[in-house]
Amino acid sequence: MNPEDIKAVFGMQPEAAVAYLKQKGVDVSWDWQDMLDDAHATAFTMAKTAGMDVANDIYRAVVNAAETGQTLEQFQKTLTPVLQSKGWWGRSQATNPDTGDIQTATLGTPHRLKTIYLTNMQSAYMAGRYTEMMDSLDTHPYWQYVAINDSRTRDSHRKMHGRVYAATDPVWNTMYPPLDFRCRCRVRPLSRTAGEGKVLPSPMLETQTVDIGTNEYTGETRYAQRTGLRIDGKFVAPSAGFNANQGKAMLSRMAAVAVQKAQAIHPDIARVALKTMMGNAKFKAALSAAELAWVLELLKG
Repeated sequence: MNPEDIKAVFGMQPEAAVAYLKQKGVDVSWDWQDMLDDAHATAFTMAKTAGMDVANDIYRAVVNAAETGQTLEQFQKTLTPVLQSKGWWGRSQATNPDTGDIQTATLGTPHRLKTIYLTNMQSAYMAGRYTEMMDSLDTHPYWQYVAINDSRTRDSHRKMHGRVYAATDPVWNTMYPPLDFRCRCRVRPLSRTAGEGKVLPSPMLETQTVDIGTNEYTGETRYAQRTGLRIDGKFVAPSAGFNANQGKAMLSRMAAVAVQKAQAIHPDIARVALKTMMGNAKFKAALSAAELAWVLELLKG
């Protein structure tokens, strides 16, 4: 699915998606287990990179692809020679940033670039879509999960297809796509009229802690959480590493930064700024309970 396909399916322009990508920092990691949940929203993290130099090359290529509407083929054609020139290609020697050891690893491949492209584009567009849908809660208070439903659709994603919940239901904290690498699902907003009669009661959510493997170099066993619901007796939840609504995580991070800045300035100035911000439903909803309590106390003064 290329950016033009995504824009057509999601009915949105790419600006919000590009903003999502640009607000990320860049980090490097040796193991995919380090890239879990909110990390997808707050940092562009690459496993088994040769360092920040290569990670930045990949990050800039992803942002450029979103900005210019590059297809997967164009993305691969542009980035592949850059990575090959820096030795980040095929099976080669690379430095483990956690231990400093030189180890053999599979680095860049066409398959891996495809996964990077599709996962980041889907995450970016769905995060941007989330911020847009939050602006229309008054007119579209219900959200519906939509899966592609073809031979490549995962069974758990197929089970979510068509299910309608209130936009404010906690189920969307984790069951908001992407739910896995290369997930093609989306969520569409429904008007009050369209959603009535279809909306389901808030499900009982269940959190499972799963073993995601042992770090072969340190011997440490890694764990991740998966929070979901039961459908026809089957536990349906995001895969390990995707247990967060990335759009919500992005807004929460930005709201937290705003509160931190407000706490560092004179209360009278902060009061004026936060009074304006609290008029924005997205900002208010993005605050944690502690942040909201601090803001409300400040506004009393």
